[in-house]
Amino acid sequence: MWIERLDASHALDYRALMLEAYDLHPQAFTSSVRERATMPLSWWESRLTSKLDVLFGAFEEGQLAGIVGLAFEPREKARHKATLFGMYVSGKVRQRGLGYQLVQAVLAEAQTHKGLRLIQLTVTAGNEAAFNLYQRCGFIQFGLEPMALRVGEDYFDKIHMWREITPGT
Repeated sequence: MWIERLDASHALDYRALMLEAYDLHPQAFTSSVRERATMPLSWWESRLTSKLDVLFGAFEEGQLAGIVGLAFEPREKARHKATLFGMYVSGKVRQRGLGYQLVQAVLAEAQTHKGLRLIQLTVTAGNEAAFNLYQRCGFIQFGLEPMALRVGEDYFDKIHMWREITPGT
């Protein structure tokens, strides 16, 4: 098992794993399979090469098995913030610490960005495994967005969390 930064060469595997995530856990992601499945491969490649996003992959036996992204704010007054997004670990390899390692990769990356002071994220209310993981990694809940997502006729709340980034942590 290892973690590495993803690039355009990972686009097919990234697409496949994200479509799996959207399909199996629609309440966890703002994007849907229907929206993303139609995107050309070039869209997925551009996501992996954007100057405003960094994506990491967890590999198990040579296969991409987990993903997480860190999105940086382009606007001057918000450049001190970044957003952790797209966290997903395939069910086949859960409970092996990949999620924790992915979050640690994001935190290490954040340390390399001068002026970055906090990372924020949202997690679907009721997803205790993800919520507990983020808490173990130092994230604190600061709000709850009711009815943040609608999947079919069901609505899901999102918990907003944040973590300060200070030099040397």
